[in-house]
Amino acid sequence: MWKKIKASLGLNKAELAAEAEAKATAAREARTKRAEAKAEAKAEKAKAKVKVLSAKDEATDKGEPWVEIVGMEVDEKDPGQGAFELDWNDIFVAKLIRAGYQGKTDQDIVDNWFKTVCRNVVTETYEQDQADPEKRNERRRDLGNGRTEVS
Repeated sequence: MWKKIKASLGLNKAELAAEAEAKATAAREARTKRAEAKAEAKAEKAKAKVKVLSAKDEATDKGEPWVEIVGMEVDEKDPGQGAFELDWNDIFVAKLIRAGYQGKTDQDIVDNWFKTVCRNVVTETYEQDQADPEKRNERRRDLGNGRTEVS
């Protein structure tokens, strides 16, 4: 009688085993897909966390000196007054020390270097202006006998 019921329902051991195996395979595949998706999401998250090196960090990693102007302030009432904000790496400071710059702190050393750079810019501009006859402020005074005083 039991055989007839199973036969009428279409249930036999081979079919049940195949059905159970198909369900198990589908479950394994689903777990594998979830695990792969999780791993991919984790890899993407790790990529996002990878820090992009700044120019300063890149130079430091390469052992190169680095300095950059990161900010500038200008007095609105007196545009001739202002300040620069610099950033640098330790290798740059070491290079300045080897070049003879001195100071109590790294900031003092870099400040002394920047003052020298600014002084050189002013000096060069002044010398170029003095070399240009159109910009020169010279006074001539006739001293007589074919002589002229130039000041």
